[in-house]
Amino acid sequence: MLYESGYPCSKAYQALRDAGYWPKVTKCYGHLKLPEMLNQTPGRRAVKRLAGNIVVPALVTDDGEIIQEAEHIIAWAHAHPARADAVLAGV
Repeated sequence: MLYESGYPCSKAYQALRDAGYWPKVTKCYGHLKLPEMLNQTPGRRAVKRLAGNIVVPALVTDDGEIIQEAEHIIAWAHAHPARADAVLAGV
């Protein structure tokens, strides 16, 4: 599937769903173009603690790897499709 239109977070989410994942979503709000002091929502603060910056979308894999930005998450989802048994269980 092509992920050409829509918001970056939505594109990353859809790529993960298409790969068979059921990602937990935390809404961050704000906008990267705003100064960081204006992006102090709980979600953005959580991303800052994990990744050292406020860039979203951000994916934390089961292995603890942090992948940021939609194009990187989409590439990861294509390279790591979910196992069939996990998809059937809704894990």
